[in-house]
Amino acid sequence: MSSLSRELVFLILQFLDEEKFKETVHKLEQESGFFFNMKYFEDQVQAGEWEEVERYLSGFTKVEDNRYSMKIFFEIRKQKYLEALDRQDRAKAVDILVKDLKVFASFNEDLFKEITQLLTLDNFRQNEQLSKYGDTKSARNIMLVELKKLIEANPLFRDKLTFPAFKASRLRTLINQSLNWQHQLCKNPRPNPDIKTLFTDHTCASSNGTRAPPPTNTPLAGPVPKPGVFPPLGGHGPFQPVVSPPPSAIAGWMSTANPSIPHAAVAAAPPGLVQAPSSAAFLKHPRTPPGGPGMDYQTADSEHLMKRLRTGQPDEVSFSGSTHQANIYSPDDLPKTVVRNLSQGSNVMSMDFHPQQQTVLLVGTNVGDISIWEVGSRERLALKTFKVWDISSCSMPFQTTLVKDATISVNRCVWGPDGSILGVAFSKHIVQIYTYSPAGELRQHLEIDAHVGGVNDIAFAHPNKQLCIVTCGDDKTIKVWDAVAGRRQYTFEGHEAPVYSVCPHYKENIQFIFSTAIDGKIKAWLYDSLGSRVDYDAPGLWCTTMAYSADGTRLFSCGTSKEGESHLVEWNESEGAIKRTYSGFRKRSLGVVQFDTTRNHFLAAGDEFQIKFWDMDNTNMLTYTDGDGGLPASPRLRFNKEGSLLAVTTSDNGIKILANADGQRMLRMLETRAFDGSRGLSEAVNVKPAIGGALGPIGNVSASVSPILERNDRLQQPMSLLASMESSRVADVKPRILDTTDKIKSWKFPDISDSSQLKTLKLPDPLTPSKVVRLLYTNSGLALLALASNAVHKLWKWQRSERNPSGRSSASSVPQLWQPNNGALMSNDLSDAKPTEDSVACIALSKNDSYVMSASGGKVSLFNMMTFKVMTTFMPPPPAATYLAFHPQDNNIIAIGMEDSTVQIYNVRVDEVKTKLKGHQKRISGLAFSQSLNILVSSAADAQASLGQSRDLCIWSIDGWEKKKSRPIQAPPGHPTPLVGETRVQFHNNQSHLLVVHESQIAIYDAQLECLRSWYPRDSLSSAISSAIYSCDGLLIFTGFCDGAVGIFDSDSLGLRCRIAPSAYVPSSISSNGNAFPVVIAAHPSDPNQFALGMSDGAVHVIEPSDAETKWGGSTSQDNGALPSIPSSSALNSQPSETPSR
Repeated sequence: MSSLSRELVFLILQFLDEEKFKETVHKLEQESGFFFNMKYFEDQVQAGEWEEVERYLSGFTKVEDNRYSMKIFFEIRKQKYLEALDRQDRAKAVDILVKDLKVFASFNEDLFKEITQLLTLDNFRQNEQLSKYGDTKSARNIMLVELKKLIEANPLFRDKLTFPAFKASRLRTLINQSLNWQHQLCKNPRPNPDIKTLFTDHTCASSNGTRAPPPTNTPLAGPVPKPGVFPPLGGHGPFQPVVSPPPSAIAGWMSTANPSIPHAAVAAAPPGLVQAPSSAAFLKHPRTPPGGPGMDYQTADSEHLMKRLRTGQPDEVSFSGSTHQANIYSPDDLPKTVVRNLSQGSNVMSMDFHPQQQTVLLVGTNVGDISIWEVGSRERLALKTFKVWDISSCSMPFQTTLVKDATISVNRCVWGPDGSILGVAFSKHIVQIYTYSPAGELRQHLEIDAHVGGVNDIAFAHPNKQLCIVTCGDDKTIKVWDAVAGRRQYTFEGHEAPVYSVCPHYKENIQFIFSTAIDGKIKAWLYDSLGSRVDYDAPGLWCTTMAYSADGTRLFSCGTSKEGESHLVEWNESEGAIKRTYSGFRKRSLGVVQFDTTRNHFLAAGDEFQIKFWDMDNTNMLTYTDGDGGLPASPRLRFNKEGSLLAVTTSDNGIKILANADGQRMLRMLETRAFDGSRGLSEAVNVKPAIGGALGPIGNVSASVSPILERNDRLQQPMSLLASMESSRVADVKPRILDTTDKIKSWKFPDISDSSQLKTLKLPDPLTPSKVVRLLYTNSGLALLALASNAVHKLWKWQRSERNPSGRSSASSVPQLWQPNNGALMSNDLSDAKPTEDSVACIALSKNDSYVMSASGGKVSLFNMMTFKVMTTFMPPPPAATYLAFHPQDNNIIAIGMEDSTVQIYNVRVDEVKTKLKGHQKRISGLAFSQSLNILVSSAADAQASLGQSRDLCIWSIDGWEKKKSRPIQAPPGHPTPLVGETRVQFHNNQSHLLVVHESQIAIYDAQLECLRSWYPRDSLSSAISSAIYSCDGLLIFTGFCDGAVGIFDSDSLGLRCRIAPSAYVPSSISSNGNAFPVVIAAHPSDPNQFALGMSDGAVHVIEPSDAETKWGGSTSQDNGALPSIPSSSALNSQPSETPSR
């Protein structure tokens, strides 16, 4: 349950207590498991109400949870047993012995025997250990002392023994504030409103005696009328209200069930009474990919900041709602044409397309093999036959099982969220985790003896913003493992049958897991120890898998009963009920039907030797295909991320690849376009960013770190449960490996000097030109934001059109320089002490693109991106702020680099500097957080200090903010020292490699500040470096030079892929009259080949590859004009590979 939902429970508890609903208070305490009322517990123990004592305890722990819990229940039941003996009630004592105490016999058989022998004594005090037992009251008091110690020591009761402190009648106060706000929305507010009900929104009667219509309930609200009576609530003044928002989708599922009793029925209460956090904010703000650090100032955590904002009525602001897109698809968009046939050689059990490389397919078989295919070239990139990596570390039951029967099957194989790792679940005990490089190389990472019996499913998730592995198995449990070290973090128990599948997901900031068992039960778990939140029956009551649509807004399940009846349904999350059931299945399916979703619009399932398709909004089958024949009765299937390809299993141990028109075009392009010699870099044209990895130095980890998993449509069929349905094993047949003659020609334009060789667009700008000093894309990729040296911000927005239906930034369509209707400019506060041109500017954007934080030598300003108005200012100079970075785990913490060489850790919520970090001699020029390493790296313009004192780079621990290490950057050979100029830093998506940029070099450092590889300007790129940045997928580095050239480098080798001359993007009439160069480069958040240049003459250019080429470069060989990078001495001395060993 979310933190806000948890707080609401405490408010209800306070209200019930104030209203004297004593029994209800304690029932809610027990059902929620949030507050353990020690006083009530003591009273029940002293009164001997043993059934109530155990019922109350059951909301917080069970007997088998841990040794403290076991001891608590034992002491209670022992006391109950002794009291029955003391009353000479032998029958009751025997009943307690058999029903309550026998459970402890398996843990301590001797103790149970000794307790049983007490029945033979006339007085149990004849037992030496019980000789000092007094009367019942004193015995209960003595036991209470022991119980309190056990409860306080039990980690399950941590943070549950103290009721949070807040003012009396707090819930009433909040309701009054809500009514006050509703009254402000009235069209005809009256001086003394008559509030008669809370069931509907308040409206004042209109003057003619009729009721005024209620205010609109849509997130696209218009301007709010000025209040007539009550003063505005300062904490809410600057924001557009949403009256009575519908509950968050997950609220009904996660908030109404009993979290403490694993198999209890769901409480029959209206769904959504306890909402997920900031459900109104969720309606206001569309979900955007977290391409970089940011802050959402409209969350509940920013309450203090809201109070500091200016008072007055909100401006007219519109927010995008969270709605389904219009139907823009047709059956022709479905992949139904067979374009490839792959011979796997053994029965395919599981498939998964790479999340970024759209034609790379992971396959697991019934003999334990895993393969990685490049379906475009029909080439097998990797093959791993099954073997146990370290048998000595495996459990004895697993070793015994292998000795008896060495056969093993892959039950599920799945890529990690960014494609840098993959997981394999086997039919016996273990999972294996591999790391994957762009060249197709698999490296062993983790082997976990996860479950007793088969591991039936595996998935990846990001609870607590840390990459984890989720597994389930025949032992009826779900387990969560740390993906870095393989440590077990959670074990979820409550299913009464083997767990068949898991589906991790998130809503708002709630991370949770759906699980299904072969008895048809569906349960949901938060990452805590409070048990299952729901307990529902899946249609068919047998093997079921669950999956969300790609945008995470719609939930589906597909399952087959033991009788062969298949059910494909959509769920209404807010009610935990089936929303629609899709028709078209065979009455008796042969095997368990598998399904998948694509494009937020289509469903597909394998049934009746066919692939059947449905429109998500229509229950009738849309169309089907038999894939030119040869499919099994219930074929397995998997879409690629874009939905352009569909992999389908065949009855002859092969795989067919079906494609739509886009997929066929993509495969043809792969056959003819320029191509890197590395087999792994065969991604599709429309590569989307993924979630950043957390496993250290992985070569092709691509995308920013985030707790967000956009797609969790997870399917599998475990061998251990359905062995009778699988075909016999067949010898593995390896495919043909392509000769070098099949390789594709290399990149045509290693040196781009003409505008015909790329797509470029100079953005329109009627304002006074001024050097662009900061430039960034919005997280949605729909706009560009520039900050000029005159402290003015400029925002370009792309519009949807026939040429640009997505509305995404593009060099092919011209955007609009956007301003609010009043024509206001967004300008920073300026310092009187320093000329504007000499001031150092800094900027950062909130996650939802609604706010920008910025400074140009004066105060730091917070702007509303929709109105361009200043919401607040802080940190007045001196010293001035020179760099801004947001804490990756707390949106209210900002690291602010200062002109006086310090880094100030500023808490927005409490408006204070928590600490100052001192380690540099000159102003801070760069800051970068690594969440996985838990560090902050700072860089500075320390070049003017003596070499021995220079500290260009410093590492700080996020936990205590102590300095861990510092060092200067290495000067190029023959370069005069000390180095002059600023140093900037950026972490790679793998969160362990650091890009260091100085005018003399670009370099890759590891987390210990050891230089792994560097590149220095020379030959055709001999000018000083002005700016550099990683592409969104982390595979490229875009680098600007002071002569106007742009170099595009491979991020692993720092080999030059191509050089773009200024003549290619700057018109000759301009380039001949000046020396404009890119001061700053911005990388698109989802297109890895698009970047933007902020120029010294004030222009902004958007640049993309030409239509004939889909990506930058492809060959880094010397024959193609590439310039090799220079590995550092430390890198050369350690190992030959470019990625350091783990």
